[in-house]
Amino acid sequence: MQSKATTVEDYINETPIERQAALKKLRAVIKKNMPKGFKEGMGYGMMGYSVPHSIYPAGYHCNPKDPLPFMGLASQKNFIAVYHMGVYADPKLLKWFTEAHAKASPKKLDMGKSCIRYKKPEDIPFDLIGELASKMTPDEWIAMYEKNLKR
Repeated sequence: MQSKATTVEDYINETPIERQAALKKLRAVIKKNMPKGFKEGMGYGMMGYSVPHSIYPAGYHCNPKDPLPFMGLASQKNFIAVYHMGVYADPKLLKWFTEAHAKASPKKLDMGKSCIRYKKPEDIPFDLIGELASKMTPDEWIAMYEKNLKR
């Protein structure tokens, strides 16, 4: 479900009321913990965090006009999704996250390649998501992205 919202605030306000508090809390914990350099905005119909062109002029290889995406938040039909490209690109980070999630949440991890799904807002381990957001700087993400892109 892609939104046509142009601001993060508009995006949150158009989501179901029962998810708004969780999205606001996720946004706050990510912004508090994310290293400097990432920029918040809208992309791909969701709120997200990317490496701006001022840091990485090449942009995203799929569409160089877009900044390099890193992390996203979305209210999907049946769940809240946290997208983190680092866990998809870095096996060590994925291992850390899956082990840390098992300790932080009694719920089984529901995860795709970069998509972490939470059916109920109360199941989100907010502190863990904040810690995940802190694990990679823009320069580290660029290096990881370029390394994986060349394969």
